[in-house]
Amino acid sequence: MLPAPTARLRFREMAEADLPDIATLDLGGSRGPAGWIDWNVRNYERYGFGLWVIETHAGTFVGDCGLTMQEVEGEWFVEAGWHVRSHLRRQGHASEAAAAVRTAAEAAGIAHLIAIIRPDNIASQRVARNIGLELERTTHKNGGPALVFAADL
Repeated sequence: MLPAPTARLRFREMAEADLPDIATLDLGGSRGPAGWIDWNVRNYERYGFGLWVIETHAGTFVGDCGLTMQEVEGEWFVEAGWHVRSHLRRQGHASEAAAAVRTAAEAAGIAHLIAIIRPDNIASQRVARNIGLELERTTHKNGGPALVFAADL
């Protein structure tokens, strides 16, 4: 269920060969780049989606963006997530990729989409709003406060 290419970006599944590029992303958490790739490969197999590599049409690695299953207060939801290399931020790549992911989620029949974002991550909150998600609630996730942005599709 790869999202359709955008004006500047294309999507593909992560692979072990992406380890050096994935290592350049600020992923948070404790999985590490190899664990991150393994987790996404398992997600592709289990759900038919995960975080996909986003790259320019010329093949330059930009980051990752896609869908994952996330638990919030005992319920499971499909989350849109994105990470862009630091030197490529503030150029609209995350919003462009996330909009394509939202469209793919809607086409796949996903009824409710969320994004879990730290309160201090203003840039990701802007991306969430750019793709039509609004603040739904606050929660505690992965050891700290989190904002849950959401929309019915």
